Amino acid sequence: MADVKIDKSIDARCTLGCPGPLMELISAIKHEEVGTVIELLFIEKDTSVNAPMWLAKVGQELISLEQKDGYWRLVAKKIK
Repeated sequence: MADVKIDKSIDARCTLGCPGPLMELISAIKHEEVGTVIELLFIEKDTSVNAPMWLAKVGQELISLEQKDGYWRLVAKKIK
């Protein structure tokens, strides 16, 4: 995944509770240009399930989802 260029990074690790991080991702997908690669950092386990499901539902691309030391990192691409 080292070759993926991140265009926008959202650090939602201080956002309290789900759906906060998911709402930040939704806003970024809504406002960014097609082709934008978005990184979302968060600590809510529910978001690790809800965000990929939302991306699939709206037809956006999930590039990766990984658990780091104490947080999650999701990378998605706006494709439409």
